[in-house]
Amino acid sequence: MTDRVTTAEPAVEAVRAAGATGAADTADAPVPAPAQRISLRHLAPEFYRHLLAASRAATEGLADPVLTELVNLRASQLNGCAFCLDLHAADARANGEAEHRLHTLAAWRETPFFTARERAALALTESVTLVAGTHVPDGVYEEAAAHFAEVELAHLLALITSINALNRVGVASRMTPAPK
Repeated sequence: MTDRVTTAEPAVEAVRAAGATGAADTADAPVPAPAQRISLRHLAPEFYRHLLAASRAATEGLADPVLTELVNLRASQLNGCAFCLDLHAADARANGEAEHRLHTLAAWRETPFFTARERAALALTESVTLVAGTHVPDGVYEEAAAHFAEVELAHLLALITSINALNRVGVASRMTPAPK
């Protein structure tokens, strides 16, 4: 515990000194995003292009663009991908998604805002995203199968797989949203 206090003290003193010397108050300023580690788009362009193409192909079998964005957002929430969260929230809004649903997506089970079909897709999204712990139980899969035709279910699984791959690229490479 002593190491933490000792290590933090110089930073605290630097902030105090900046305030005492009349330097601009940065307490309310946005914190800069971490620097991107690597760009797969530039260094592995064929892979990156195919990954984006796979994601687009997955959505072609799903007629509802709002559902597509809900799936993308929920997986991105679970994976902590800021780039994808920013991108897919904007896409959801552009497709007519309501703000209150976006704000409560992380707690979708506790709201009356989502349809049975959307709930089945979100449950499957969570289960596939957290596959190491869930192993996608039969009940979750069967509920999704009850709401989606077989070809739609195949595309839904493809979408969940592709957003998880994209999230891993985004998080590992530290892709961040553009400043607004």
